[in-house]
Amino acid sequence: MTVRVGYSQRMTMNTADTGETGYSAKLREVAAALRGWTGPVALVSHVDPDGDALGSTLALKRALDSLGFDTVLALDVPPYLQFLVGEDEVVPHLEGLADGTLLCILDVADLPRTAGLSQEALDSAAFTVNIDHHGTNDGFGDLALVEPGKAATCQIVKELIDELGVTWTGDIATPCLTGMITDTGSFRFSNTDASLLAAAADMLRHGVDYAALADRLQRRPRSYYQMMGAVLSTLTYPLDGLVAVAHLTPAMEAEVERDAGDSDDYVGLYRYAEGTKLAVFLKEREDHTKVSVRSRDGVSAQNVCRELGGGGHEAAAGAKLDADLAETRRRVLEAAQRELRRTGHLQ
Repeated sequence: MTVRVGYSQRMTMNTADTGETGYSAKLREVAAALRGWTGPVALVSHVDPDGDALGSTLALKRALDSLGFDTVLALDVPPYLQFLVGEDEVVPHLEGLADGTLLCILDVADLPRTAGLSQEALDSAAFTVNIDHHGTNDGFGDLALVEPGKAATCQIVKELIDELGVTWTGDIATPCLTGMITDTGSFRFSNTDASLLAAAADMLRHGVDYAALADRLQRRPRSYYQMMGAVLSTLTYPLDGLVAVAHLTPAMEAEVERDAGDSDDYVGLYRYAEGTKLAVFLKEREDHTKVSVRSRDGVSAQNVCRELGGGGHEAAAGAKLDADLAETRRRVLEAAQRELRRTGHLQ
C-alpha cells in the first residue's frame, strides 16, 4: 500500500526568499514527514558524488537507522571517500523501489542529475523529499527543503537530525562534518560563516576525530600526483590572464595507472593563481566534456555554467557539454568573457 502520511499536494517553497522563520518551518515539516513515515526510505544524490553528496546521505541514513527505519542508500562512492562507508552499507544502484518508499534526494540541484536509481524507480516513489543548498534548485519533489544560504547540504542535514531528536554518535557526525569540510575547501571558501563553524564545532563535540578525518580526506593514490603533473602541464591563462584553464583527456589518463583518484580536485590547485578570477577544468570523455569552474571577486561561476546548460553555486559550478575538448573550451571561454565583461574585469 502506498503511504502518503497526510501530504496531498506538491510542496515547492524555496526557502531562500522566506528568511530563517520560513526555513525553520520547512525544516520542521520535513522532520514531521520523516517521523510519520511507516514505509521504507531510500536515499540518493547526484552523479559524480562528492563529500557533501555522500556525507549528507550517509549521515541521514544512519540517523534514520537509529530510529528504526528500513533504509537503503544508493550511491557510487568515489575511492577517496570509501573509508567512510561500512560493509554493505551502500549499494551502487537501485533498479526499483519497494512499495510505499519515501525517496530522499539530497544535494541535487536539478532532478535529471539524480543518480543511483533508474527512471522507473524515481517515478515509483510514494513520496519524494528534496534537500539541497543549490540556488538553482527549482524545488522539485513533494516536499522541498532548499536553502542556498547554507554552505553545504550536510549543514541542513545536521539541523534536520537535530530536529528529529536523534542521539548523535561519531558514526553519524563524521560523514556530516565531511560534507561541511569538502564543500568549503576545508573552511577556506567564502561560504564559510559563523553558522557553519558552529555546526562543525557541534560535530566535534559529538565524537568526530577532526585531525584524523581532515588528514584522511587529503589522501590520494600515488598515481593521482602523476596525473596532477600531466594536468598542470596543460595550464594556460587566456583572457588577459583572468582565466586559468587546464584539461584532462582519455589519452592523458591512459599514460597513468588506473584509479588515479578524484581528478576534479585539480581545479582547486590552480584557482589561487595570482590575478585570475575564474579557474576552469575540462575533462574530456568519449561522448562529452565535463566542465568545472571556480570563481572569485564577484565573478559568478554559476552564470558561466548556467549559460552552458549547467549550474551550481556562485563560486563553484559545473556543466556537461556534448562536445569535444576544443569546442567545449571555445564555448566556455566565450561564456567566461561575457561574465568578466559583466563584472567590469574585462573591457
